[in-house]
Formats: sequence, structure tokens, C-alpha cells
Amino acid sequence: MRKSVIASALIAAGVALPTLVSAADAAPAPEHTFTSNVGVVSEYLYRGIGQTNRKPALQGGVDYAHASGLYAGTWGSNVSWLSDANSTTSNSLEWDFYGGYKNTVGDFGYDVGLLQYFYPGSGYGNNPNTLEGYVAGSWTFLTLKYSHSFSDLFGWVGSKNSGYLDLTANYELVPTVNLVAHVGRQKVNGSSAEGASYTDYKLGVTKDFSGTVLGLSYINTTASSAWYTNPLGKDLGKDRIQFSITRTF
Repeated sequence: MRKSVIASALIAAGVALPTLVSAADAAPAPEHTFTSNVGVVSEYLYRGIGQTNRKPALQGGVDYAHASGLYAGTWGSNVSWLSDANSTTSNSLEWDFYGGYKNTVGDFGYDVGLLQYFYPGSGYGNNPNTLEGYVAGSWTFLTLKYSHSFSDLFGWVGSKNSGYLDLTANYELVPTVNLVAHVGRQKVNGSSAEGASYTDYKLGVTKDFSGTVLGLSYINTTASSAWYTNPLGKDLGKDRIQFSITRTF
């Protein structure tokens, strides 16, 4: 009742009521935000390369964001590429840890951080655990990102300082339906990995059902089968269709 009386008085006085009401009703952004996600994909593909030998993967993560722009999180997925490559290797999990800072200025955004890929297990030749730093810039629906390895890249001997540059477009076709297009270039350093560099491509569509996102994508690479065919005879860089479902809480 009191608000109604005040509003009537303001209108009678010719005050710009909509501006005052929106300012008073606007809720401040939370200082701390926690989110989580869980999903299933028909095959885990990382930079276009198969990680689960054409089998499904269960994935999930937890994220924290501060109002200042600082963030941290962890994410995991089942994998098989290490044990597929070497029967003496005991590993079935990729567990990632990351943190950084991101912010926006109008339609432009930026993001800088570190990402640690961790593969718990034993029986490795060269250590597959990898540390990368990344920097990204975005404008409306486009994101350009560069990732740089500060260690050998996923076990490639002598591949420290390898880099991955990618451009992604995430364009809303109609509300809740997005077109996703992606191209990336993986440069693998080191004489032992000559010929292992490649380009990957992706074209897909997503549909958001109130926090549950369904995805359908076509993914392909220029990766040489000589480098990316595993001992089981599967070409991990060959083109394929990927289905996904992800729920964010």
C-alpha cells in the first residue's frame, strides 16, 4: 500500500517513475556463485581427437565465480586413450583443474587462466599430465582463444610450448536454439612429433530446455592417421557425429 501511494505521488509530480522503480527493484549480483554440470556424450572428443575409442563418456564439473571476475573449477570425464595405447597403463579418468580471471566491457569480453589436465593412474611412458595457460577474447557470438602448454603435451616427448589456436561462433538462431561453428589449429612441437600437428572443425546445433542442453555436431580433423590410429585400429581423428546432453544446476 505504501509503495502505491508513493508511486501515485511521483506520477502526479511528473517524476520518471520507470527509472526509479527499475533502480529500486534491481537485485545486486551475488558476490559468490557456485554452479555444477553433468552430461553424457556419444564420444568424448578433445580438439577433434577421440578420447574414448568411439564409446560414450560420462562427464561433470563444479565451478565457482566471484563478482570480481575471478573463477575456479574442476571437471572430469572417463577416458580410454592411454590404456588403449598401452595395455600396461592403468587409467580411466581425466580430471581437470582450472582458474583465472574474466570480465566484459560492453560487447567485448576477455579471459585469462591456467588449466591442469590430470590423469591418475600408473604404467605411463612419458607423463601425460599437462599444464596449459590460455587467453581469450570475445565479441558478441565470437570467441578467439589461444592455449599454450608449459609442459610436454599429453605425453608427446619434447612437445613443451605447443600451442592451440581456435575460433568459435555460438550464434542464436531462435530463442534457446544455437548454431555452433568451430575451427582450431593444434601445433605439436618437437622432432618426435613431426607431422602430428593438425586442424579440427566442428559444426553443430544446440537446444536448451530450461537448463538441459541437447547437442548434435559433425566433427572432423586433418590429423594424420599415421599418428592418430590407436593399437586397436581406430583412427581417432576421423570424422564423426557427436550427440550430447548436459544439465547445469
